[in-house]
Amino acid sequence: MHTLSKIGYYLKEGIAGVLIHGFLSFASVFIISACLLIMGCFALVAINIDHIIDEYENENKVVAFVDENLTEEEAIALEAEIEASANVRDAEYFSREDAYSRFLNTFADSDMARMFSAISPSTFRSRYTISLDDLVLTEDTIYGLATITGIVQVNAHLDISRGFVTVRNVVGIVSIALVIILFVVSVFMMTNTVKLTTFSRREEIGIMRMVGATSMFIRWPFIVEGLILGLLGSAIAFCVQWGLYQFASQWAETFSFSIGLLPFGLVALPLIAIFGGVGILIGVGGSVTAIKNYLKV
Repeated sequence: MHTLSKIGYYLKEGIAGVLIHGFLSFASVFIISACLLIMGCFALVAINIDHIIDEYENENKVVAFVDENLTEEEAIALEAEIEASANVRDAEYFSREDAYSRFLNTFADSDMARMFSAISPSTFRSRYTISLDDLVLTEDTIYGLATITGIVQVNAHLDISRGFVTVRNVVGIVSIALVIILFVVSVFMMTNTVKLTTFSRREEIGIMRMVGATSMFIRWPFIVEGLILGLLGSAIAFCVQWGLYQFASQWAETFSFSIGLLPFGLVALPLIAIFGGVGILIGVGGSVTAIKNYLKV
């Protein structure tokens, strides 16, 4: 049989298999869609938590207070050594006057502003506000900064940092575990669904084997059928995931969260690729596994 004729035959038989076994095909697509949707939800939760933690890493500053005995020039000169420290992204210097102005600006719109206006800049200490690259290394970074000559105290919200790191680790582990479990469950359910299809066609497969049809010739229509079911399941899962994500984004905006979800456009292409790849793998893998026993004469 000519190559193009073979391809046409495989496509025709694959599509016919999907249409003839309507309920089983629907069940297969539903299983693939549901599992991909659950996997996608957990994956997007993990991605957005990483995004939120990254945003908070930018906002979560370490404050290093400068020795009061240093001159302004000596205090400014510490910047190069601080920025050269491990895990330090950047450092910004604030003199006593700068710290005093920032403090007053905090209460600019309240009745307390007049009360605090009597405080002099000498009450405050010169400091560096430092941004870190990785929250995990916050504690080590504090110890490192404290060893710099001219730095007398380093303050940071360690409990917040540890909390964010713990949340990220837990969500990451749970997401990976669920994705693996759901993938295995999907293949298992898909395999058993296709087994029902192949069981109803076992005599047809047996006759084809008896007349000399090769295993690949018999197998390809089922592979095409699994491919179609996998792609359909992936497409439906992606559309539903898109709608759910848009709803979640609007909900987050409605409640005025300080940090919103990532725009769906940033995750759409990777999601399409992953859904498509996993859907095809589940569909084709399930079909190949299911038909294996029926190819033995």
